Amino acid sequence: MSDPFVVVGGDAAGLSAASKCRREDPERDVVVFEKGRWVSYAHCGTPYFVKGDVDSLTDLLSLSPADVADRGIDLRREHEVVAVDADARTVTVRGPDGEFAQSYGDLLVATGGHAVSDPIDGFGLDGAFTLHGLDHAAAVRAFLADPDEFSVGDLGGVDYVDRETAARYGAMDPPETVAVAGGGYVGIEMTEAFVEHGLDVHLFQRPNRLLPPFGEAVGDRVADHLRERDVTLHLGEEVTELRGDDRVETLVCGSGTEIDVDAALVGIGIRPNTALVEGTPVELGDSGAIATDEFGRTSVESVYAAGDVAEMRHVVTGDPTWDPLGLPANRAGRAIGSTVAGDPEPVGGVAGTAVVKAFELGCGRAGILDHERAREAGFDPVSATITAGSRSGYYPGGSETTVTLTADRDSERLLGGNVVGADRAAIRIDTVATALGAEMTVGELERQDLAYAPPFSPVWDPVLVAAKVLRGRL
Repeated sequence: MSDPFVVVGGDAAGLSAASKCRREDPERDVVVFEKGRWVSYAHCGTPYFVKGDVDSLTDLLSLSPADVADRGIDLRREHEVVAVDADARTVTVRGPDGEFAQSYGDLLVATGGHAVSDPIDGFGLDGAFTLHGLDHAAAVRAFLADPDEFSVGDLGGVDYVDRETAARYGAMDPPETVAVAGGGYVGIEMTEAFVEHGLDVHLFQRPNRLLPPFGEAVGDRVADHLRERDVTLHLGEEVTELRGDDRVETLVCGSGTEIDVDAALVGIGIRPNTALVEGTPVELGDSGAIATDEFGRTSVESVYAAGDVAEMRHVVTGDPTWDPLGLPANRAGRAIGSTVAGDPEPVGGVAGTAVVKAFELGCGRAGILDHERAREAGFDPVSATITAGSRSGYYPGGSETTVTLTADRDSERLLGGNVVGADRAAIRIDTVATALGAEMTVGELERQDLAYAPPFSPVWDPVLVAAKVLRGRL
C-alpha cells in the first residue's frame, strides 16, 4: 500500500472521510487508526445514556467495527499514531505488537478533543468525572446504580467498554449529592440526568450566567427553570479544588465556599488534541486548533484536518473559528473524503449553531449575539428580544417562545440569534442558521415564507416576529 489514505481517529470526521473516499474511489486503500476501542459513536447522546433515556452504549454507535470492515476500510483499533513525518509521508503507529511506520499518500488528522479538568485540584479522586467518551458515560452510570443489582453487562458494549473501571464504580455506594462544575452543554444536560436519578444537585458556574454563548435571555430563563426543578445554582463561583481521602467528599470554590458532596462532574470545556502535530510544519490557528483552508487542507501538502481538532470558517465574520460540534465534523470529514478521492468538495462554513435541552426547555443559538464580539468583527450590533406563542393561541399545547436576534445597524445584515421555550423551540434556530448562511438582511428574513398551521405555529412564527421588531429598530 504505497499510496493509502490514512486517517487518524475513528469517530465522526475520520470515518465520514474514510467512508466517502472508499465509496468514490473503491480502488484506494483506506486505513483508519483509532487508539481506543470505541468507534463512530454519538458523543452528544452520552448524557441521555447516563439519565436512562438510552438503554445501551451500543445504541449510541453509528457504525460497528464490522460495519466499517464491510465498507472496505482497514480499521485498526487500539492503534495510536504517535508521530508524523511530513517529509517522508509516514506516520509512526503504536499498537499491541509494538511500533511501526505507515506510509500515506494523503493523511487526515481527526484526533478530536479532550475534556478539561484543570485548574481543579483533586480531580484524580474517585467520584470525579468528565464526560467525553463512552467509557466516561459507563463509569458515571455504573456509579449511580445499586451495587447489589449492577452488572457491567447491563451497560452494553461489553466487547469495547472499560470493564474494570465500570465494575469498580458499580461496586461503590452511589452518591446522594453531586456537584456539577460548568454551566455549558454538558453541565446542563448532566444536571438533568442527575436529577432524574434523585440526586441533590449543585451547579457551579464561574460566570454569573448559564450557557453564555446562548445569550442573556436563554441563560436567565434556564436558570429560573433549573431552580424550579430544585437544582441549587452557584453562579459566579469557580470550583478550584475537590477534597477527600480516596473519594470526593468536599468541593471548594475560589471564594472560600465549601460544600460536602459525594461526586463531581466537571464540564468546563474541551481543547483540541493537537499533540500529534507538535514539532511538525502543520500550523495551528489562533484558537489553538489546526488551521485549515476551505477544503480542510492544512499548511502541509496532502495533510488534512477535520472535526474537533480543526478550525473552520465562520459564516458571519469570514474568519477562522473553532466549533467543536457534531455536524461540522461529519460534514468536513465527508467533504475531505470526496476531495481525496479526486472530487474537491469544500468543507463549508459554520455559524456555531447549537441546541441544548434543559428539562422541558429547548434552547438554540447561531451566529454572533455578543455585542463586544460583533464590534470586534467590524459590525455595529443592534438586538431585539421578543416573546410570542409557539402555536396559534386557541390551539392547545403551546407555550411562550423567546427569540433574540442581532443585526448590523448599517447593512441590516443578520448576525445571530437565539431561542428558548418548552414547545419545540430549539429547532426554530435552524431558520436563523439558514438565514446566516445566506447572509440575509433582517428584512429578507422577515419576508421568508415559513409554514403556518395552528398545531405548529402562529401565522407569524416567533422568528419572524423578532425580525419584524428588530427591523423597526434599525
